[in-house]
Amino acid sequence: MNESLHPALLPSGLVDLLPPEASREAEVVSRMVAVLESHGYERVKPPLLEFEENLLSGAGAAMAKETFRLMDPISQRMVGLRADMTTQVARIAATRLETAPRPLRLCYAGQVLRVRGSQLRPERQVGQVGAELIGSDGIAADVEVVALAAEALAALGIATLSVDLTLPTLVPAVMRELGLAPEVQERLRAALDHKDAAAVAAVGGRAAELLGKLLASAGLASDALAALGSVELPQAAAEECTRLREAVAQLDAALPEVAITADPVENRGFEYHTGISFTFFARGVRGELGRGGRYRTGNGSGEPATGVTLYTDTILRAVPAAEPARRLYVPTGSDPATAARLRAEGWVTIAGLAPAADPASEAKRLDCRHRLEGETIVPVA
Repeated sequence: MNESLHPALLPSGLVDLLPPEASREAEVVSRMVAVLESHGYERVKPPLLEFEENLLSGAGAAMAKETFRLMDPISQRMVGLRADMTTQVARIAATRLETAPRPLRLCYAGQVLRVRGSQLRPERQVGQVGAELIGSDGIAADVEVVALAAEALAALGIATLSVDLTLPTLVPAVMRELGLAPEVQERLRAALDHKDAAAVAAVGGRAAELLGKLLASAGLASDALAALGSVELPQAAAEECTRLREAVAQLDAALPEVAITADPVENRGFEYHTGISFTFFARGVRGELGRGGRYRTGNGSGEPATGVTLYTDTILRAVPAAEPARRLYVPTGSDPATAARLRAEGWVTIAGLAPAADPASEAKRLDCRHRLEGETIVPVA
């Protein structure tokens, strides 16, 4: 513990973002936010820290184990370092923007920090871009948010998008109707999360039959809906499936280029969601591009809302490689007006700070493929 650390060593799950990736991330964030704002989603900027009881109340309780906590020396109260921004935006909507017209459309972008990473996302500091549609419980709101996220991702040139829809409240509704004991529910929930059909079957009875059929129905949305249509479900669960069917029909029309799948029993990461939820993927890219769904603000008794969070770390792996910047070496003594004009035309100018004996070699050393000679742009061999 007394050994001195190398200056470049960082805690597990944290990284320095170097050129050109830092610039690419900023560009990705800017372009996605521009799409969100073009649909009327107004940007808000929550603080990095909040009082613990506010940050971890309601839907925020799901992130309690992932939240760094510390004592605020000013207020002498415990504060949390945000692990997710959704609940912060919901707080803003319920307090600072309480009287704003509904439905309220808000968007955000920022960094979050988590106590630990996951197997799919080992990073503990993650960039988020998101949108929240607050005050509407209609299917149109679910469809709008899914389509909005798809548009933001497509605007980055990400092809082969797919969205997986789920109903986190479906299985609980079935279990309640069947009157299963809490310990049986917990065992079944774990089996479903791990897609363990044998463990579900071992429970036996009506529960095994229904839940086994739900587990087997996952796949393309059209196939999943056909399978669900053949299952005799309790009323509350059947209503959830009807809503899913209507949402899929509208999304098929709105997103013809996006593959739509459905997994009725998926629940992990959607613990606080109250309706249709979703996850975006891209073929050949490890991890989720984003996820979201329906929830209620406050402690679960507030306004209906639908939101989406997009993850910049995964998105950077999916975005097509950018063209290298057009770097132009501008020797000392060059006309500033000429350099300004070239920057306006899209060149990145690298100014020489001292006379160079060999301008071509100096341009090459500074990673410039062109150099300025008078008012002429000369390629560097």
